[in-house]
Amino acid sequence: MQLFYNSEITTNTQQFTFDKVESKHIVRVLRKKESDKIFITNGFGYLFTSEIISTNDKKCLVKIINVELKKKLWNYYLHIAIAPTKLNDRFEWFLEKATEIGIDEITPIICEHSERKVVKHERMKKIIHSAAKQSLKYHFPKLNNPITFNQFIKSDFDGQLFIAHCEETDKKSLKSALKPSTKTTVLIGPEGDFSIKEIKQSLEHKFIPVSLGQSRLRTETAGVVAVHSVALINE
Repeated sequence: MQLFYNSEITTNTQQFTFDKVESKHIVRVLRKKESDKIFITNGFGYLFTSEIISTNDKKCLVKIINVELKKKLWNYYLHIAIAPTKLNDRFEWFLEKATEIGIDEITPIICEHSERKVVKHERMKKIIHSAAKQSLKYHFPKLNNPITFNQFIKSDFDGQLFIAHCEETDKKSLKSALKPSTKTTVLIGPEGDFSIKEIKQSLEHKFIPVSLGQSRLRTETAGVVAVHSVALINE
């Protein structure tokens, strides 16, 4: 099954025209013909089954023949706030793998020790959407705009709150601290780790310091380990 994505499709949509890129892919690469089925999601849990009406490789037109609300594949809500890495490809790897495993919300946070302070939001969205389609997810993660750590930590939080840092302090393992079927927020710092001030701020806002294992992990690896840990505790 090949899954296509368009956020503008709703339960009221009767016909839909793909853009030039998708139309060319459907007609010339996939060699789809009239009456063939095309599966589309809007990223909000809906699967739309459509049938090709016109195989124009610039404007492939389909009609919606069935709409189904799909149950989310995981029973938790996970929000990872993570500092973008110095190298873009490493952060994109995190976005891809986190989406494949199962995550609900991602916030890039700019910290005191961050080496990268500018991120390409649209590029990140494309990485997430591609990974979601490939892994047949109908609920796409929400990608927030980058925000400074100081701004983020002042947000209204609920559920389980954790910060994974490398300072030698008393910490629980994330796996032992997690509760299943619960909203969870995890903070992951930059290559240079969170500053002492940022760690103190997080503790003041009720974040629990946790360890992700005995090894010191790269930022993107730590993010994936956190996502996988939450997924495992909820199996």
